[in-house]
Amino acid sequence: MNKVSLSMAGKRKREAYCFILPAFIYMILVLGYPLVYNVVLSFKNVNVKNLTKGGSVFVGFQNYIDLFQNPTFLLVLKNTFVFTIACLVFQFTIGFAFALFFSQKFKLSGPIRGMILVSYMMPMSVTGLLGKNIFANAGLINDLLSKIGIAGPEWLVNTSTSMIAVIIMNCWVGIPFNMLLLVSGLTNIPGDVYESASIDGATWMQRFRYITLPLMKGSILSVLMLGFIYTFRAFDLMYIMTAGGPLNSTDVLGTYSYTLSFTQFEFSKGSAVAMVLFACLFIVGLFYLRLLSKEDD
Repeated sequence: MNKVSLSMAGKRKREAYCFILPAFIYMILVLGYPLVYNVVLSFKNVNVKNLTKGGSVFVGFQNYIDLFQNPTFLLVLKNTFVFTIACLVFQFTIGFAFALFFSQKFKLSGPIRGMILVSYMMPMSVTGLLGKNIFANAGLINDLLSKIGIAGPEWLVNTSTSMIAVIIMNCWVGIPFNMLLLVSGLTNIPGDVYESASIDGATWMQRFRYITLPLMKGSILSVLMLGFIYTFRAFDLMYIMTAGGPLNSTDVLGTYSYTLSFTQFEFSKGSAVAMVLFACLFIVGLFYLRLLSKEDD
C-alpha cells in the first residue's frame, strides 16, 4: 500500500513539473537571459564604435565607478528617490483618506469611486500626453491661474517646477490604485470590532489608531512596497512629459538608462544604470519579504 501511494505521489509530482516546465522555460528566455546579458554588458565597454566590430573589452566595475563619480548620475539618483518618496507620501495619504471615505455606505459611493478609477485605468502614455497639455504654457493650469490674476510658471521648462508637474500627474494615477487596495483591506475588518469600541466609548481617532491601523498593517505594507516598486521604475511618464529635462531635473534611472543606451549609444553605461535600478528594487523586495516573514511568525 505504501509503495502504491509513493508511486502515485511521484507520478503527481512529475505531472506537476510538466505543467510548470513551459512557464519556467518562458521565464528563463524572456526574463533570465536578458537579465544575465545586461549584467555581463555592464562589466564591458560596449558602445556604437565597437559594437559592430565585436571589440568590446571587459572593464570590471569601471562603469559603476564612472557612474558614481558622475554628477549627472548622482542628480538622477537623487531625482529618482525624491520623485518616489514624494509620490508615495501624497498617493498613500490621499488614497487612504479616499478609502476611509468610500468604505462608508452612502448612495453614490459606487459610481463616484468608479469615476475616480478612470485615471488608473488609462495607459501611462495617455496620462503623460494629458499632463503635457495640462501643464503647457497655455494649458489648463495656467489658464485657471490667469483667471484669478496669477501668472502661471512655465511648468515643464522650469527646473524648479517640472518635477512638481510630473509628481502631480503620477499621483493622479497612483491615488486610485492606493484607494482600491486599501478599501479592500478596510472591508476585511469586522464591523463588530468597531461596534464594541463605540460601546466602550472610543472616539473616532481612537478607533482609527488602535483598530484600523493595526488590523490594516499588512495591507498598508503591501501598498507601500508595491507603490515604491511601480514608482521607482517610472519611465514613460517622464519621457513623454519632459524627456528628463530641463537640465536633467526630471531624469530618473529609467530615462537616464534609456538616454545613455539609445541616444548616446553608451550601451554598457546604460546597462550599469539599469543594474543600479535593479539592485535598488531587489533590496526593497528582500526587505518586503523579510517583513512578511516576521508577520507570519
